[in-house]
Amino acid sequence: MGSIYSLIALGYVTIYRTSRIVNMAQGSFVMLGGFICFSLLSEVGLPFWAAGLLGIISVAVIAIGMYRFVLAPIVKVSLVAMILCTVGLSILFENLALLRWGGFGKMLPGFTGEKSLFLGGVSVAPQSLWIVGIMIVVFVALYWLNSHTKIGRRMTATATNPSAASLCGVSTGRIVIVAFVISATIGALGGISIASVVPVSFTSGGVFGLNGFVAAILGGWGSSGGAVLGGLSLGLIQSLATGVVPAGYQDAIAFALFILVLYFRPQGILGAPVVDAQS
Repeated sequence: MGSIYSLIALGYVTIYRTSRIVNMAQGSFVMLGGFICFSLLSEVGLPFWAAGLLGIISVAVIAIGMYRFVLAPIVKVSLVAMILCTVGLSILFENLALLRWGGFGKMLPGFTGEKSLFLGGVSVAPQSLWIVGIMIVVFVALYWLNSHTKIGRRMTATATNPSAASLCGVSTGRIVIVAFVISATIGALGGISIASVVPVSFTSGGVFGLNGFVAAILGGWGSSGGAVLGGLSLGLIQSLATGVVPAGYQDAIAFALFILVLYFRPQGILGAPVVDAQS
C-alpha cells in the first residue's frame, strides 16, 4: 500500500511541478485504470497485457480532456478554483463509475499468478513484489526524465517561469498536457496493479487520492523523492497501527498524521522547498 501511495503522490508532484495545479482527481486515475482494465479483460475478452495497455491509454485520454476542457480555461483564475474543479471532477468520476460498474468492488488477476513465494520462511504475494518494483521503476524513470531529457528541462522551465519559458520557444500548454499524461499513466498503472490485491470500487478514487495527497505532503511537497518516502512511511505507519487500532481507522490515522505534519513540519520530511512560479 505504501508503494501505491508513493505512485499516487508522484502523480501529484509531476503535475504540480509543471503546472502548479493541485489535481485532487489523481485518485480517480487509479480507480478508472482498474475498472477499464477489468472491463476490457472480462467483458471484451482481451488478453491481460492488451487490456492493461488500453486501460492506461484510455485514462491518459481522459486526463487530456480534463485539462483541455475544464482546467485550462481557469488555470489563471485562482488556486482555490482549480482545486474545487478537480474535487468536482473526482466526484463526477466516482458517480459515473458507480453507474457503469455498480457499487461492488472488482478485482483483477495477479500479473504472475496467485501462488505465494517464500522468502526466508515468510509468505509473500508475487503481486506485492510487482507493485514495489513498478514504484521503483517509475521513480527512476521520472528522475531520468527530469534530469537527462529535453522534455524534463522544459517541464522544469515551465514550472519555474512559464512566461520566460514561452518566450524561449517552449510550448507550455503542450508541456502541461505531457505532465497530465504522465500522471494519468502512473495512476492507471497503480490502479491495475492494486486491483489484484484489493477490490477497486467507485469510492477507491477518493480514498487513494487523499492518502496519496497526505503522502506527498508528508514526504515534502514538490519532491519526487519525498513522494516516495512519504508514501512508504504512510503505508508502514498504517500497517503498524493495525496492531493497536481496528483496520477501519487507517484513514483516520493518515489524516491525523497529515494535521500533525502541517502543524509541526509543513515542509515535510525532506523539507524540499517549493519554487514560486512568480519568482
